[in-house]
Amino acid sequence: MFHHASEHVDSYYAHSCKDRLTHQPVLQDDRQCDVLVIGAGFSGLHTALRLAEAGMRVIVLEASRVAWAASGRNGGQAILGWSCDMPPLEKALGLERARRLWDGMAWAACELRELPQRHGFDCDYSRGHLWTAVLPRRVAQLHEWQKEAAYKWGHRALQFVSREQMPEWIASERYRAGLYDPEAAHLNPLKLALGLAEAVVRAGGQIFEQSRALSQERHAGGYRVRTGQGSVQADNLVLACNTYIDDLEPRLARRILPVGTYQIATEALGAERAEALLPRNACVTDNQFVLDYFRRTPDHRLLFGGGCTYLGGLPRDMAAATRPFLERVFPQLSGVTIDFAWGGHIDVTRSRTPDIGGENGRYWLQGFSGHGVLPTLAAARAVSDAILGNDDELALYQQLRNRQFPFGERLAAPLEAIGKAWYRLRDYF
Repeated sequence: MFHHASEHVDSYYAHSCKDRLTHQPVLQDDRQCDVLVIGAGFSGLHTALRLAEAGMRVIVLEASRVAWAASGRNGGQAILGWSCDMPPLEKALGLERARRLWDGMAWAACELRELPQRHGFDCDYSRGHLWTAVLPRRVAQLHEWQKEAAYKWGHRALQFVSREQMPEWIASERYRAGLYDPEAAHLNPLKLALGLAEAVVRAGGQIFEQSRALSQERHAGGYRVRTGQGSVQADNLVLACNTYIDDLEPRLARRILPVGTYQIATEALGAERAEALLPRNACVTDNQFVLDYFRRTPDHRLLFGGGCTYLGGLPRDMAAATRPFLERVFPQLSGVTIDFAWGGHIDVTRSRTPDIGGENGRYWLQGFSGHGVLPTLAAARAVSDAILGNDDELALYQQLRNRQFPFGERLAAPLEAIGKAWYRLRDYF
C-alpha cells in the first residue's frame, strides 16, 4: 500500500503551475449522485467531465490532490497506441474489432488537441513525436510499424527519418533512424489535469480532495462509498484508482503491479541551447525495451526519463541515477545542473494490455502500463458511453483478459525485475 500526501511532489510540473494548485474541499457529509468517480487522475477526470457535460450528477473523490499520482508526474507524451502495441489486441479481438479500438485512439488524439481550447486552459500542448532506433537491427521495426500503421490501422501520417536526416531532429549520434508522428504530441500533464478538474466543476461536477474512499458496498440499488468524514450514495461507481486501488477492490488490485518510474528536468538552458538539442521540438522515445524518453519545455529545459524499478521503492538519488543516461544521449550536457528529479508508481498488467471494464453499474479503468496520456481518454469515452447507455466499445475492452500476477505482489515484483533485466541485456547485446 502506498501512502498519499497532502501536497504534490516537488516536480518540474508542480513548479511550473504552482499558482494553479488550488485546493478542493474535503467531503464532510453524506451525499447522493448519479455517478461517483474514485480517483482524480486522467481516467477519472475525463470520465467525470464527459458525464457532467451529459447532464449527470457527478462526484469525484480523491485521496490526495488532483493528479497527485502518475497523471501529474508522467513524461507528458501523448503517443497514439498502447503499451502492449497492437498484436495482443488483434490476437484477442481480431482485425476489425481491434481497428475499432485504434479508431478510438485516433479520436483521443484529436480530442486532446481540442480540449484545452474548448475549455479555455493551457497545458503547453505541442505536436509531434519521434520514435527512434538505437540499434541498427531495430531500424526495421520502424519500417514495419510505418507499413502496418498505414495499411492495417489507417494511420498514414508517419514519416520515416533516415540516419542522415537525424541531426535535423536530435543533436545526438546515438540514433540510427526515426519515425515521426505529427498526430502525437507532448504537454504538461499536471496543467492538463488541473484544466480538466476546473472544467468538471464548471460543468456541475463536484471534486473532493483529501477524501480517501475507505469502503464500497452495494446499497439501495447502487453503491455506497464511505470516507473518513462522509459517504456518497451513487447509482454508478467508477474506480479510476490505478496503482492506489489498494484494498478497495482486491480482485482488481491483483491484476496490476506497481512499478516505480522517475525523470529529471535540467536547469533552464536558454532558448538557443535547448533548441539546438531538439530543433523540431518533437518529443522523443526509442525502441529499446527499457527506453529513454525526453523533450523540451517552454522555458527551455530538457525533461529526461526512462528509469524504472520493480521492487517497490525509487532510487535514493534519482538525479544521479538518471544522469548517465542523459549524458549518454547528449554528451554536450555533461555536468549540467539538474533542478528537479521526481518519480512515482505506474500500474502495469501482466500483458501490458489495459484493464477496462464494467458490470452491475460498477466500472474500472486501470493497467495503462506507463502509456496513459491518450489511452486514458480513449478508455474514459468507452466507460462514460456505457454509463450513458452504449456499451459497444467497453465490450471490446472487456475481451482483453488480464490475468492476475502469480504468487501475489511479493513474488511477482522480483519475477518482473528478472524479466526486465533479461530484456535490458538484449538491449545491449
